[in-house]
Amino acid sequence: MKKIVLLYVIVALLPALANGQSKKVPVKGSFASGVYPKLFQEAGYSKRDINTKVAKAYYDVFEGPNKVYFEVGDSMAYVSDVKNHDARTEGLSYGMMIAVQLNKKDVFDRIWRWSKKYLQHQDGPSTGYFAWSINLQTMKHNSEGSASDGELYYVTDLLFAANRWGNNTGINYYGEARKVLDAMWKKDGTGNIHPFINLTAKQIAFVPEGSGSQWTDPSYHLPAFYEVWALYAKDGHEQFYRDCADTARVFLHRACDPVTGLNADNSYFSGKPLGWGQMKPAFRFDSWRVPMNVAMDYVWFGKDKNWQQEYAGHIQNFLRSKGINDFQDQFNTDGTTPEFILQAGGVKKLRHSLGLVSTAAAASLMIADNTKFDFVRPLWNAKLEPYADGYFDPYYDGLLYLFSLMHLSGQYQLIQPQTN
Repeated sequence: MKKIVLLYVIVALLPALANGQSKKVPVKGSFASGVYPKLFQEAGYSKRDINTKVAKAYYDVFEGPNKVYFEVGDSMAYVSDVKNHDARTEGLSYGMMIAVQLNKKDVFDRIWRWSKKYLQHQDGPSTGYFAWSINLQTMKHNSEGSASDGELYYVTDLLFAANRWGNNTGINYYGEARKVLDAMWKKDGTGNIHPFINLTAKQIAFVPEGSGSQWTDPSYHLPAFYEVWALYAKDGHEQFYRDCADTARVFLHRACDPVTGLNADNSYFSGKPLGWGQMKPAFRFDSWRVPMNVAMDYVWFGKDKNWQQEYAGHIQNFLRSKGINDFQDQFNTDGTTPEFILQAGGVKKLRHSLGLVSTAAAASLMIADNTKFDFVRPLWNAKLEPYADGYFDPYYDGLLYLFSLMHLSGQYQLIQPQTN
């Protein structure tokens, strides 16, 4: 009788199995399963070598002779865009994400205290927001305005810290996350300051000031982070954040070219590319982050897998067509070379940049066949060091390199509340 029942179950499941999955056991993201892909391991590298590589990258970025992390006194530290001689909410919040992921509480706390002291507005129309850049020599803000991705990361960093370390070890991480979020909901245009998420479009704004609140940057669209807010912010706006996640996914469909997979650095909320003056819309430094961001959402939640897999194939096939060890770092969205080349640190030159090599490899998390290793192996062999012409960017290249190593080793995870 047991054999007959088992045979009946197998026959009933055959249609689903033929399609690669069972309807009773749907494919779920890592948030549901608790299992994160380890693509470096799948590619044949040993756990020991993987851990050594991640540790070496962390050392280079945070501790080595070319580090971008600097401690101040007994309790603070900052991350610097050393080539531009400033500190930015982008790098500071990235540093905090790396620290919470790798369980480096002291580093996290130091960066947060410095960010709060020197960049967070404590009064006026921008209360709760952060000045996006500060001159490290004069300690004066280069701008009082905010870059919305900084707030996006700070909130997520702090929610993860609350989940990992609790709120009774010196910093109320959850309370600090709520201060930023609650401040956003109170912005009503006074002083020309708006929510950093456009409440009508349900999309993150390029900046929350003036007309900048009416357009966006595709690399700021991290649907996975909104899902985290819906889970852990507990501020009564859960459905809004879920809506923002879904809207971000649809936006990326529109913003990324259907053939090359490339997106412009800036765009309207419709996804239509947006340029500034002589700088026509193109795939440049900010855009490098999009493959990594999409891969994160794919791994953590898996709600848009079909499009995300197609996207990964498009952008990797395009870069492969330019030479997997040679592709340059700025393109028009149709894949041609832009007339205007955006400089970095005073240097205007196209190059095979480590930052894009890294995020292109992170996109391999969305590739289903064995071509997924084609970009992983070049990243494994890459090094954070000066280019042949002497140019060196341990900040942006270094942070994206470390992020991507963490993703591909399964060490960049959605941190859930500790249960012990």
